[in-house]
Amino acid sequence: MPVPELILKKRRAIQRDARSAAERATAREERAKFVREHAIKSAQKYAKEYHEAELAEKRAREQALAAGRIHVPEEARIYLVIRIRGIVGVAPKPRTILALFRLRQINNAVFIRCNTATLGALRLIDPYVTYGEPSLETVRALVYKRGFASVGGMRVPIVDNELIDEHLGEHGLLCAEDVVHELYTCGPHFGEASRFLWPFKLSPPKLRSKANAFTEGGDFGYRGSYINSFVADMI
Repeated sequence: MPVPELILKKRRAIQRDARSAAERATAREERAKFVREHAIKSAQKYAKEYHEAELAEKRAREQALAAGRIHVPEEARIYLVIRIRGIVGVAPKPRTILALFRLRQINNAVFIRCNTATLGALRLIDPYVTYGEPSLETVRALVYKRGFASVGGMRVPIVDNELIDEHLGEHGLLCAEDVVHELYTCGPHFGEASRFLWPFKLSPPKLRSKANAFTEGGDFGYRGSYINSFVADMI
């Protein structure tokens, strides 16, 4: 007795679905392997780049000292900004800037690009934040230890590089070290990398005086490279 055509169609559909699922699984495995290999190569490449930059900075300091000049480091490219105060009774403009920087809660932290616009905005929210130039070690610690992705308005843990590849792969950022490098060097896709990361939720810091600026023995405002020791206990 011949098999009804309807049953044959269902069988063929099941077979097609099985082949498609197998092909997708194979493609995922191949992509995961490519990303793993890329991550290893990237880590090696970046380590060499960071080391060479460190040596160049050391030579520049030594040459300046030998010539009797003051060595002026290059201007900051990024800041780490940490909110340290609430906004009860705050004027609308500073409140709006804090929201634009995604600093909606106390002890939230974000990376921002240094430019005229952001520096002007920082001056307006100075009493509510502290900020400075993060070191490579600080950027890496935040990404690896406190990094969560912002996906569809949800805070999603970054458990492997697959999530990074899925959302930033089109920009050439496939792994965590790519993200660290893009942030630290303020690369061309800094904006995409920083927006991919949910604002860092940090532990409460040990504060001296939120009512005074850092330059006056307090806590708020610009603190340069001292931001690294400040945030170390919060990660």
